[in-house]
Amino acid sequence: MTANPDDRPRILALWSAPRSRSTAFERMMRERGDLTVLHEPFSHLANYGSTTVDGEEITSEPELLAALRRLPGPVFFKDTTDFAYPHLLADTAFLAEATHTFLVRHPREAIASHYALHPALNRDEIGFGRLAEIFDAVTAARGAVPVVVDSGDLVADPAGVVARYCELVGLDFRPEALAWSPGMSPGWQRSAKWHRSTSSTQTFAASSARYEASVDNTPLLAEYLEFHLPFYERLHAHRLRPRATVQP
Repeated sequence: MTANPDDRPRILALWSAPRSRSTAFERMMRERGDLTVLHEPFSHLANYGSTTVDGEEITSEPELLAALRRLPGPVFFKDTTDFAYPHLLADTAFLAEATHTFLVRHPREAIASHYALHPALNRDEIGFGRLAEIFDAVTAARGAVPVVVDSGDLVADPAGVVARYCELVGLDFRPEALAWSPGMSPGWQRSAKWHRSTSSTQTFAASSARYEASVDNTPLLAEYLEFHLPFYERLHAHRLRPRATVQP
């Protein structure tokens, strides 16, 4: 499947709650070789006070939105919703002009993985509520429901899901990008502990990790699941259906 280069999105975003396999998705997009790839510019700005775009240090959300607009396309960035991004939500032009897509993972799995790395996390940092807020804002700005991928589908049928994703956003499908060399990618070092598991992967695969604390044995995490599950279910209902499986 070959897309017309003129039809490719100039800015393509992938939003997800933390621990939803978005870094692996980014690694696949970097492997394509035809995109400028940025790693979590919004969350790095919120968490560390600055982020870098095209060699420029950015220290505010309005500056970041302006810098993204200046970049020649096509640009792909992925980001997580453990933080709130009020200027993004207020910039209806950016919500409409960029192609915003969404990746979800069942919060039962995401919460356990997140808590194992960040035991002090609060309810909103889990991110599904904020993810739904961006989803709703994009839907309103564009007048159409954006593309949603469920990471369970992604690991079950990487080729079929990615082929359909590419078709929907205007990229050609590159099956060779479904495999990559392990290691840290550019931009991961600052938040390396969050990406160690992905850095050891070579393709999309289900996790075999087992966590001491889970929504089944930890009341606080069960409360978090009760809050976030409806947001996940609402986005999950719009998930894309894979194309007939394409052999990589």
